[in-house]
Amino acid sequence: MSVLPTGRQHNRRGRYNRAMSPDSHAPQRASLQRLFLTGLLTLLPIWLTWVVIKFVFVLLSSISAPWVVPLSESIADSFPNYMGWGKALWVQNTIAMIATLLVILGVGVLARRVIGQRLLGWFEAFMAKVPLANLVYTSVRKLLDILQTKPGSTQRVVLVDFPHREMKAIGLVTRVLKEEGTGRELAAVYVPTTPNPTSGYLEVVPVELLTPTDWTVDQAMGFIISGGAVAPDTMPFTRAGDR
Repeated sequence: MSVLPTGRQHNRRGRYNRAMSPDSHAPQRASLQRLFLTGLLTLLPIWLTWVVIKFVFVLLSSISAPWVVPLSESIADSFPNYMGWGKALWVQNTIAMIATLLVILGVGVLARRVIGQRLLGWFEAFMAKVPLANLVYTSVRKLLDILQTKPGSTQRVVLVDFPHREMKAIGLVTRVLKEEGTGRELAAVYVPTTPNPTSGYLEVVPVELLTPTDWTVDQAMGFIISGGAVAPDTMPFTRAGDR
């Protein structure tokens, strides 16, 4: 003999079923997703900073490591009671990094003196005789030199129309050329990509189609690497001839 549920029992079962329904977990999932996204966005800049610092540390330490590591181990073996810590990997890497930085600073000081300029001239003459190295060294050298000077009739950091006139991309003018036959000024513009400015593409653009800025190269690099998060409060967008 079956007993039909009363109205109160039916209401209790309905509330229980609604409480256990899949829709009741939706707010919890949304809250967990927001917490995960917040934590990810908080840790991401810290992680990227660590990756960059680690890359620079490893790069600088690896330059001097071939002679720092044997030297530190030799000293540690000669004085095991006092210099045994010299065999630790982090100690060797730190010493190698410091040695590399001192060498770079020493080269900078030497390059400002007459004897350093003579040595640099001899080195460049030697590099000019090596076919592949000559091309790479000369190209990089010229690029670094021109980025430190104003490129003639336009600014170094400019905006170029990409992919159409209502959108702009940051570009670095590397050289100003003349169009054959007309004498029209053309700019060779290197357009870096975000967040790695060492990759990009080259455009040849008429100078009058560029939008000049008063930004420095450092400001442009910060803007590109940060994806636009680090930038001055204002920037030009419309060319003077279009206003």
